[in-house]
Amino acid sequence: MITRRKFLTTSGIFGTSLVSRPWNLAFSTDSAAGSLTAPLLHSGRGETLITILHTNDTHSQIDPLPANDSLYPGKGGVARRATLVKRVRKQNPNTLLIDGGDVFQGTPYFNFYKGEVEYKAMSEIGYDVGTLGNHEFDNGVEALASAMQFAKFDLVSANYDVRGTPLESRVKQYVVRDIQGVRIGLFGLGISPVGLITPANFKGVTFRDPVPAAREVVKILRETERCTMVIAMTHLGYYPEPKGRAIGDSQVAAQVDGMDFIAGGHTHTFMEKPVSVKQPSGAETLIFQVGKSGIYLGRVDFLLRSGKIVRTAGRLLDLRDEYLV
Repeated sequence: MITRRKFLTTSGIFGTSLVSRPWNLAFSTDSAAGSLTAPLLHSGRGETLITILHTNDTHSQIDPLPANDSLYPGKGGVARRATLVKRVRKQNPNTLLIDGGDVFQGTPYFNFYKGEVEYKAMSEIGYDVGTLGNHEFDNGVEALASAMQFAKFDLVSANYDVRGTPLESRVKQYVVRDIQGVRIGLFGLGISPVGLITPANFKGVTFRDPVPAAREVVKILRETERCTMVIAMTHLGYYPEPKGRAIGDSQVAAQVDGMDFIAGGHTHTFMEKPVSVKQPSGAETLIFQVGKSGIYLGRVDFLLRSGKIVRTAGRLLDLRDEYLV
């Protein structure tokens, strides 16, 4: 494991080597090395191609997983992720990189450096926006705010009210990105802290039900901000057939109009491809979650024509050694 001094002096390597919508859904899990970084869709005249890359539950996995890991030996690692992201962005500059939370906890990097290494690595890779998982609060609100000084990207949450806490200046309700004239609204949703976060570590933060919180922020993004696309980063979990009162991505999507895509997290679900859930209006929301530990990147391409999404395609991107050469 690298030392703090070595990481801080060499971290530059992460950025270099390292309404009903008639969608035509084309999902693919093809992992041929020569085609992985190429666009899944191709734009023509008057069309814009937007690529969303996403991770979730990376859990302080800076290095690749150990060679003796029983399921994913030697996989992952931020250097590979950085290299793959760079190659995708070279193929399509209209690319956003987002995260669904639980960046912290899982390796000694978090125990020793309290989130500094994780947020610095993500900043060097070039993340645009992330949200908060329950493990971001493992050392408390003040420690999280301290770690956030190393995040050179936006952090958003629409249902964690952080007003009056040290997080207030760092966590936004939403952000808007303009890519080639396409306004994209991005917001986050976090899971209930009950039973997951020690109350003292969540002190001052108020949890709101994700369904009404999502409705409110989507209305703002669609009507006030005039966004063409709306994307949620959630740390709620994926429960296609929930037991009890579980409210995950599918349940939120089925109750909230206006979300195009949910990049999920929390349940460490290794989905092979995105799934589609009908909104109350009959339109569709795509949902994708890519497991844990940064083993994969999720990729979804959106093809827009005249301000409308006309086609999407999504798949897993497997981080493999060929991306380092």
